[in-house]
Amino acid sequence: MGTFVETKVIGQEEYNYCPECNNDKLISDFQKGEEICPQCGVIIEDNLDFPVYHHSFKINREDNINKVMGGSLAQYDKGLSTHIASTNIDASGYPLNPKQLTNARTLRHWDKISKSNRSRDRNFRTAFSILLRTKEKLSLNDIIIEKSAYYYRRIVDLKLTKGRSIEKFIAACVYLTCREFGIPRTLDEISTAIGIKKVDTGKYYRILIKQFDIRVDPIESGFYINKIANNVGLSMATVQKATEMMVKMKKYSVYEGKDPAALSTAILYAACLEQGENTRQSQIAEAGEISLVNLRKRFLDIKKVFPIIPNNFKKINARKSNKFYD
Repeated sequence: MGTFVETKVIGQEEYNYCPECNNDKLISDFQKGEEICPQCGVIIEDNLDFPVYHHSFKINREDNINKVMGGSLAQYDKGLSTHIASTNIDASGYPLNPKQLTNARTLRHWDKISKSNRSRDRNFRTAFSILLRTKEKLSLNDIIIEKSAYYYRRIVDLKLTKGRSIEKFIAACVYLTCREFGIPRTLDEISTAIGIKKVDTGKYYRILIKQFDIRVDPIESGFYINKIANNVGLSMATVQKATEMMVKMKKYSVYEGKDPAALSTAILYAACLEQGENTRQSQIAEAGEISLVNLRKRFLDIKKVFPIIPNNFKKINARKSNKFYD
């Protein structure tokens, strides 16, 4: 919008032309709420309430075609459905007359019914509300949510939800997407966020893998190191040592087929012993969400590659005391 040197406000009367120069091609400034004559700069009307459009349009200068951006797959209607406002006024701001009011109420009634009378739409409403709650609890990004919603829509299209739980399928879709993008989210975390059992999430996850014929690469154990270290509050020196040990572990057969979370937890415990950072087994096992038995088993595997690591902090203290007396 250009800048006008001289502007005049013409009362409260409505004009379809400029009263100064009789120009009928007026310009509407949607941001300021004004209607302006581009020829003489007169403000015909101000404080106008223009309608707000929820979709954003983008002009492609090459072919001069208006393109509207698509909605989200995580919305039951993909963000493309209409909405009838509950206010009983028309576009000009005047109240509706009795006949128009009756028609508006009828339209609102049928619009509400049309959005809830299909079982598919009700299914999507329930599923995507669970998906958005999971996004907030696990701090997932929009890409994960969109891909999870895409998988769930495919499930509904294949009619796999009949007789099965919506919550468990949503958990399986989120876990599958996290595995594809290499995001370290465990079955326990996702199941707890949604409120179902870990066993059920794993069962529905296997259904998805078999149905879609997807091959997911195993999660790198290194993804869990920083996460577990932050939960325990370990030093950067210990984290760096654990990362170096993990790189060396990958060259040996003991690395293959092991739970990445358990192996990362055991590597961090071994790094704590190596660096002399006193940390209890129960504390680091709780941060890694594994049992003490599992931690000790994986620690024995690490000892095969790094035999010089002491078994506990008592031997470290004994070693230090011997050096002191020497």
